[in-house]
Amino acid sequence: MTELTTFTLPEAVTGSHADHQLGRKLIEAWRTDGIFQVGTHDEQDQKVQRAMAASKAFFKQPRQDKSRWVSELTYAGYVASGEEVTAGEQDQSEIFTLCKDLPLDDQRVKDGWPCHGPVPWPNDEYRDSMKALLAELDVTGEKLLKLVALGLELEINALTALSRDGWHHMRVLRFPASSAHTHRGIGAHTDYGMLVIATQDEVGGLYIRPPVEGEQRKRNWLPGESTAGLFENDEPWTFVKPVPRVFTVFPGDILQFMTHGYLLSTPHKVTLNTRERFAMAYFHEPAFNASARPLLDPLNGERIHYGTHFTNMFMRCYPERVTTERIKLQDRLRHLEKG
Repeated sequence: MTELTTFTLPEAVTGSHADHQLGRKLIEAWRTDGIFQVGTHDEQDQKVQRAMAASKAFFKQPRQDKSRWVSELTYAGYVASGEEVTAGEQDQSEIFTLCKDLPLDDQRVKDGWPCHGPVPWPNDEYRDSMKALLAELDVTGEKLLKLVALGLELEINALTALSRDGWHHMRVLRFPASSAHTHRGIGAHTDYGMLVIATQDEVGGLYIRPPVEGEQRKRNWLPGESTAGLFENDEPWTFVKPVPRVFTVFPGDILQFMTHGYLLSTPHKVTLNTRERFAMAYFHEPAFNASARPLLDPLNGERIHYGTHFTNMFMRCYPERVTTERIKLQDRLRHLEKG
């Protein structure tokens, strides 16, 4: 079992010599292990525990009650076990997705932008605890992006310039206990965004695939290339041992694209344990209308328009969801043509 490197983040990232050194160490850990840990302080841990308690209370409800909390405007809300499919197989996770919470009078919502709208919060405690944790993770994500930029010998705001008004979101997850029928929680995949910051309870079930010399990794953002199910049954996979008071952090597809593969999007999967398990995965993202470009090859003209990328990924994951049907019926994709 690999012991992950744990880092302590500074109060502020200013571009000091120590910040450059830490940034290089973060990148070295990603290029070696595919993941690292960040220690949390008391206030952060309290927010994690409060959000985790709210998550457990929500998922205890009957399915018919949970299924009420779905949005037609945005992909926020409840996702039932089996609704998500990875590489042709149903995932067993139950999810509550938290997308950017925009009021109905926001101009983008009024104009019919895809994926824009309010979160269907099940109750005030759930909303308040999740928003408090999201705000904390936003601060952590900004620090990490600045450190990573310095570690890549880029200008300190090379990555955070993209994440102003970022389309940050989170998946709040419950996994059932394993059964005689399945041990699969979520199939192998990479995440579509820029930066993943996750926390889990003490049960365990997350596995990640570290970089493997000479191994070709697919470019999940391109049509016809998918990481779903890739290497699922091929070693090596690293069990991410549950450790209290840490966030686990790894790169997504956009960082792989922006660094031309110098940083690889980390494949991961979840195996069911002997009892139910809870986790939360936060995605620190570019703004919806931002375009990512290769940072280490400035002459490369390729771009990823984040809003188009996000919408396409969710429509692909949820082809039958009411949100997808409404995007198609009302031609909400026309707004992305301006991006």
